[in-house]
Amino acid sequence: MIRTAVIPVAGLGTRFLPATKAIPKEMIPIIDKPTIQYIVEEAVESGIEHIVFITGRNKSAIANHFDYHPELETHLREKNKMDELKGVRDLVSRAHFSFVRQNEPRGLGHAVLCARHLIGKNENFAVLLGDDVIDAQVPALRQMMDVHEEKQAPVLALQKIPWEQVSKYGVVAGEHVSRSVLKLSGLVEKPKLEDAPSDLVIIGRYILSYEIFDFIEETNADGTGEIQLTNALRQYRDLYGLLFQGKRYDAGNKLDYLRATVEFALKREEFREPFSAYLKNLFPNK
Repeated sequence: MIRTAVIPVAGLGTRFLPATKAIPKEMIPIIDKPTIQYIVEEAVESGIEHIVFITGRNKSAIANHFDYHPELETHLREKNKMDELKGVRDLVSRAHFSFVRQNEPRGLGHAVLCARHLIGKNENFAVLLGDDVIDAQVPALRQMMDVHEEKQAPVLALQKIPWEQVSKYGVVAGEHVSRSVLKLSGLVEKPKLEDAPSDLVIIGRYILSYEIFDFIEETNADGTGEIQLTNALRQYRDLYGLLFQGKRYDAGNKLDYLRATVEFALKREEFREPFSAYLKNLFPNK
């Protein structure tokens, strides 16, 4: 059973400057919840009990968010705002949170390595990236856990994307063992279009074994000085990919962030009708 999830949040968030000069990009809200809360909720709803954040400078707001706030809770209780009180207490009480500082930006592989001392030597664990928000009926991580339990091997989340975009991602090669599960035979980090083995890319969900830490330590840094997790993953003998059911938003991309905000709002009962009417009034001839 997977009980621990590692969430790297040390990035500078330069794509959302100037907002991220003072606010961690993970704390920028989609409607009324910080982006990172959607990621943590997915993990907890999948059965995760321990969240390990890999942090950097100026990320204290994340630690504060996932902590108790006695003064706020007392105020909400006195005002009989019980729904709001449940909202600020519920998630904090459902998991244990740890914070590890990544002192220098050396890539995703190095960020994962920073969690080594908090992972048991026979423990499998999850990695979730804070930019990838997935709207799914069954949490995407839970879907991956089911594959992991069946195959007893590491599992990566996969998505089919337009061919012209594959150079932005880690790209996989493999063969289907079922409609949505592939046994992987190769991984390439940000290949040229002509070198890409497929249009299936790795997105920000992984289930890994403890031995990944040894693989990362054996992986050389790339030309930018970063240790790529994709390069370490190649050392697994058995590795599977899941084409998960759900819609993924890259919340680190401004256009996708706007899409997420609009589409999540339209799912909320209190916003659906008035917000739909507002959008229709913006484009009366459409």
